[in-house]
Amino acid sequence: MNRSLLRQEIVPFLLLIGLLLGGTYVADGLLHRFDLVWIGRYLGIPGTLIILLSFLYSMRKRKVIRSGKPGTLLRLHEALTLLGALMILIHAGVHFNAILPWLATAAMLVNIISGLTGRFVLNRSRRHLATKKAAFEQQGMNGEELQQQMFWDAVTVDLMNRWRAIHFPITLVFLVLGLAHILSIFLFWRWQ
Repeated sequence: MNRSLLRQEIVPFLLLIGLLLGGTYVADGLLHRFDLVWIGRYLGIPGTLIILLSFLYSMRKRKVIRSGKPGTLLRLHEALTLLGALMILIHAGVHFNAILPWLATAAMLVNIISGLTGRFVLNRSRRHLATKKAAFEQQGMNGEELQQQMFWDAVTVDLMNRWRAIHFPITLVFLVLGLAHILSIFLFWRWQ
């Protein structure tokens, strides 16, 4: 009860982001160490396909498709997106000399953070806030005292609600930049 929302919910979220970036750093380092950088160049293709496969959840949520349980598809969406993102981040570690791939990578990272905010932080935070409020009410707190005790946690949840609202537009930006990167590869890569 005396653990703050920040420590209980935000810190684990940041650790997950750190693990994704750390895993990328280690994998990229290993590819360079063992002179296997060429593998990283091609990880972008399966990474992109895996992320596209994760859109089954979004299609089910918007009733474009009718099959599949939403809960199962959500968990699949999360796992596939993280796996695909890891592969694309390793791919991005191959040191691009152009701005477009880096913009696409940055958009993907912002998109991942937005999605993880919704999944791993926002839902838990709402439950935490409701539990904390019920516990304070059970102790006899109400009105001004209750609002004062819960103020910063409520502000945190409100900010997370606003952040999640931009997840879809960020996804579109990532999609456009990713497609532009892929098209530029097809147009300008020296196919030998």
